[in-house]
Amino acid sequence: MASPPEQLSKTCQRTGYALSAALARISSVRLKPKDNPLALLRLLWKARRPSCVSDMPAVRNSFWLRPGYTAMTFFGFIVTASQEEADTMNVRLTRLKRHEMIHLRQAHNTGDSWVRFYLLYIWYYLRALPQNRRMKNAAYLLNPFEMEAYRHMDEPGYEQGEACEWRRWAAMKPSERRRLFSVER
Repeated sequence: MASPPEQLSKTCQRTGYALSAALARISSVRLKPKDNPLALLRLLWKARRPSCVSDMPAVRNSFWLRPGYTAMTFFGFIVTASQEEADTMNVRLTRLKRHEMIHLRQAHNTGDSWVRFYLLYIWYYLRALPQNRRMKNAAYLLNPFEMEAYRHMDEPGYEQGEACEWRRWAAMKPSERRRLFSVER
C-alpha cells in the first residue's frame, strides 16, 4: 500500500493534463486586485496627515464607488472607477481632481485629521438625509464639503487655498442649504 504522499503523486500524474489545463485557465483569468475591497487597506496604511499631502495620486478601485460616482477622496488618495480616469488625473489637473483636491484642503482645515474630516462628512450627510424626499441625492449634494467643492471646482488655484467656505454652509440648516442650492442651479 502506497503512502498518502505517493498516492497524491500518482493521482497528480494521472490527472496531470487536467490539472495543468485547469491551472492554465486559472492563471489566464486576470483578477483585478484594485477592485478588491481590502485593497483600500493598503492605501489606509500609506495615509499621511492632510497637511503632508501636496498632490493626491489617483488609483483605480471601482468596488467602493456607488453607481453614478466617478471618484472619491480616500485618506490622501483619489479612488476612481476607471484606470483611464486615474491615469488622466495623475498626468494633469482636471475639474474632478480639483474637486477632490478641495476635499484635501478641507481635511487640512478640520484639524489636519482625515478621521475628523470623515466623521464630520458623515454627520453632515446624515443631517441632510431627510432632504432626500424633496431632492434627489440631497444628502450628498447638501453636504457642506460637497457644496464648496462643486462651487469652486472650476476655479483654478482654489484647491491651493484655505478651502474653508464649508464652515459657512455647515452653520445653516439642511433645508436652508437646499433652498440656496435650488436658487444657484
